[in-house]
Amino acid sequence: MHDIAELVDGYRAFRAGRYAEQAALYRALARRGQSPRTMIVACCDSRADPATIFNAGPGELFVVRNVANLVPPYEPDGDYHGTSAAIEFAVTGLDIDNIVVLGHGQCGGIAAFLDAGRAPASAGDFIGKWMSLLDSARAALPAPPGAGHHDHQRHVEHAAIRHSLDNLISFPFIRERVAAGRLRLRGGWFDIASGRLLAPDPATGDFTPVS
Repeated sequence: MHDIAELVDGYRAFRAGRYAEQAALYRALARRGQSPRTMIVACCDSRADPATIFNAGPGELFVVRNVANLVPPYEPDGDYHGTSAAIEFAVTGLDIDNIVVLGHGQCGGIAAFLDAGRAPASAGDFIGKWMSLLDSARAALPAPPGAGHHDHQRHVEHAAIRHSLDNLISFPFIRERVAAGRLRLRGGWFDIASGRLLAPDPATGDFTPVS
């Protein structure tokens, strides 16, 4: 897509194609509301769309996207918390069964974090401030022995997913539901070039291919 005219063309194709094929479903969703069972916390990156990766239809996924698919810790301090608000609504409003933190390869947010030396560039640097959410996970971020730049970035992308999963547990309403077996937390990492999906092993935390 390069301009608004192409967006309009895309909308027309959607109306004539996928919407026409699923019009009854859209009408039912409008009438009865949404009831997705899974929430995805994903990156804004245009190459890693959760609905495409999981072949999901309308109403199947509740998705919040931000830079580098980060979950902040529970901080009810009166500031604006868009990701936390989406999480709260999904869990307490929609009563979802699963939350998946979905990262991906070649993440621009992680690259900015590494290039900035893990510190905001300035007081007005939104991305730097947002990526400083990883500062508390610094011990898990050094490059593995012998790792090149690409491997180091992938290591940090994986660590960021684990860190976000840990932050999810800081939300009392999530912690209670996980303890009661009513909510499951999962991580995933999508390799854009190969299309592979990896997930952390529950026992080791290592990312392995999803078969």
